[in-house]
Amino acid sequence: MALPPARLMLKPAQLRLIQQIAESGQLQLAAERVGMTQPAASRMLAEIENQIGAQLFLRQPKGMEPTEIGRAVLRRARVVLREMFSMAADVQALREGVGGALRVGAVTGPAVSYLVSAIREIKQDAREADITVDVMPSRELLRHLAAGEMDFVLARILPEFDSQDFNILPMRDEKVAFLVRASHPLGRSASVTLTELAGQEWIMQQRGAPIREAALAAFAGVGLSEPTNIVNSPSLLLTIAYLAQSDAVAPMSEEVAELLIRPPVGAGFTMLQVPHEIRVSPYYLLDLKRRPLSPLAMRLREKLVALSKSAVREAFG
Repeated sequence: MALPPARLMLKPAQLRLIQQIAESGQLQLAAERVGMTQPAASRMLAEIENQIGAQLFLRQPKGMEPTEIGRAVLRRARVVLREMFSMAADVQALREGVGGALRVGAVTGPAVSYLVSAIREIKQDAREADITVDVMPSRELLRHLAAGEMDFVLARILPEFDSQDFNILPMRDEKVAFLVRASHPLGRSASVTLTELAGQEWIMQQRGAPIREAALAAFAGVGLSEPTNIVNSPSLLLTIAYLAQSDAVAPMSEEVAELLIRPPVGAGFTMLQVPHEIRVSPYYLLDLKRRPLSPLAMRLREKLVALSKSAVREAFG
């Protein structure tokens, strides 16, 4: 007696057998392909037909041909087997770190200097990996990380977040550069003092942003009041547009300034040569202790660490 459709459950081995019978037309050959003896394959086919309540194949002189019901079962069997194969491939890709989804974040400097290169290396053998990168201030990055919305971030540690929640790996600090358009009146000067810069027009990130605070502290460090002619914007795109159309000065990480000056971008900007080196507090590679990283996240994290160590070696000879 045939079972109701809701109770009809064929095993993967049974589906593979009937698929191979249909493809080869021979029970013996199908049995060899699925790794069983012909008597065992014959018994399994009988069990399948008994469970379905109908004959799936006609035994013809030229081989076994599927019946109408057999063709209907085969259509479904092929779909199921394809999905199972796809599932196995997905699981394998996840285990090997070449598949899956990943969301990371960074402040601007390391996003430019490390993340781009690390992701490009990962993508060489993980083309299907779904990687999302957010570039934003440390406070927002830490908020997303603490909420479990990011796998890891490159950010500064802030007092309002409990550092005990994070695995913390020191990376490096950032050097501040003053970017202007290439035709700026001070653009070709061999050295520009902070006194000369104090009266310039500026476009800066919002107050409290590390690069802005480091730049303003540099003025205070030589006894100068901070500039007063300032446009405030957290947007790098707007900053670039503003610089291109004015004689404003923008403090930003040296990595970003280098990207805008050198080929292949070569966007028509230059860095002012100032006598004092200005550095920002270091950033860290942070992930949640309570949330283990996926193989894909671990691979990207290891690439970032390797690139950081390489950069340190180059910087110190």
